Amino acid sequence: MGSERVVEGKGLYGWLDRRFPVTPLLKNHLAEYYAPKNFNFWYFFGSLATVILALQIFTGIFLVMHYKPDASLNAAGIPVAFASVEYIMREVPFGWLIRYMHSTGASAFFVVIYLHMFRGLIYGSYREPRELVWIFGCLIFLSLMAEAFFGYLLPWGQMSFWGAQVIVNLFSAIPLIGPDLAVWIRGDFVVGDATLNRFFAFHVIAIPFVLVGLVAAHIVALHEVGSNNPDGVDIKKHKDSKGVPLDGIPFHPYYTIHDILGLSVFMIIFAGVVFFAPELGGYFLEYNNFIPADPLVTPSHIAPVWYFTPYYSMLRAVTDVFTWALVAGAGAFAVMIVFSRLSLFVKASGLIFALALAVMFRTFDAKFWGVAIMGGAVMILFLLPWLDRSPVRSIRFRPQWHKALYGIFVINFFVLGYLGILPPTDVGTLVSQIGTIYYFLFFMAMPFWTPLGSFKEVPERVVFSPH
Repeated sequence: MGSERVVEGKGLYGWLDRRFPVTPLLKNHLAEYYAPKNFNFWYFFGSLATVILALQIFTGIFLVMHYKPDASLNAAGIPVAFASVEYIMREVPFGWLIRYMHSTGASAFFVVIYLHMFRGLIYGSYREPRELVWIFGCLIFLSLMAEAFFGYLLPWGQMSFWGAQVIVNLFSAIPLIGPDLAVWIRGDFVVGDATLNRFFAFHVIAIPFVLVGLVAAHIVALHEVGSNNPDGVDIKKHKDSKGVPLDGIPFHPYYTIHDILGLSVFMIIFAGVVFFAPELGGYFLEYNNFIPADPLVTPSHIAPVWYFTPYYSMLRAVTDVFTWALVAGAGAFAVMIVFSRLSLFVKASGLIFALALAVMFRTFDAKFWGVAIMGGAVMILFLLPWLDRSPVRSIRFRPQWHKALYGIFVINFFVLGYLGILPPTDVGTLVSQIGTIYYFLFFMAMPFWTPLGSFKEVPERVVFSPH
């Protein structure tokens, strides 16, 4: 038998600590978890995401108490689900506040997650040994997208209904199994009561459990390998006689206070939106969603919520003509493989893969490739730790033209998001196609462009100026 853990605490804390590892948890994840001392404001967003997740669960519990996932019509001819949301807004004490906190929280969640992922991108937080931390983060992002999609249908408004109809119909583009898969997801041949009930179950029970588990795994994996920092320097290389990193400080109290500052600023902005502009001009809550769902009346323009629009723009960019551009891309990939320094076996495998892609691009229709590209835009993020071949982690020590590529990537993502909100036009489609090509080229060409250029020397220890 192993030696028993010595507990010095008395009273209730001591009683609890003898039966549950309270002290080891606090030490390992707060008091004795040493984080780099040069964290900046970009490191607010991880803790903010955790707070928003708790907020969404808390407000969601109260909304579920009064919401009814029923697509049938009541005596007034209004869908019961829509009427229950109206009841929450008008009759439940402070129901309007809970509902607006939940809807604003959904958008705030994506704002924070996008900023958190961007920080990981520019500081190389996905690099060895943090590959698993990044993968868990991408899984959280994927689960969050599913959670938002399932929850979007629940108000049973016009945009919710038709948005779900369009998105679910996309699955029918998958060869062989597509039509049956779309019916299986809906639970019916059209979006109806069965769809609403299963989306409700996923949104309220299944996905939140997955999200909480992935967040826990993300934090445990992070604390196992240690946090990255703006310099991309490993603080575990330099320790004192007690094994404490010389460039590290305890997470508590230093970064708990640091995060409370970030949380305070966030809550001021969040409260401003909730109390003064909960719809935010139709971006957080679309005006069509204040109209009950009507299967017989199609809105003039159907678009997803803002946080899905960059990927929706990529979906719409894929036309029959664009598939020829994909064929050209496969050819360019084959050329890069030929002139690379990879082994003969890898070159041969790459050429076969490129040829197969070129054939498939013209075999399947544009709708299928639109869905594939929309999904691939998210899935390619999982490969980032192995695509980036830069000799340094942080963007601080990379060439200026690397920074320019990252800047263009951000602008491109915003442009794709904006175009996804607008009705399709010829010019908009062309810009979306160019943006889609740049998005994928940015990642797929990383093994070739990230090692190039003149890199600054990375310091042995973190550079820190107290403020």
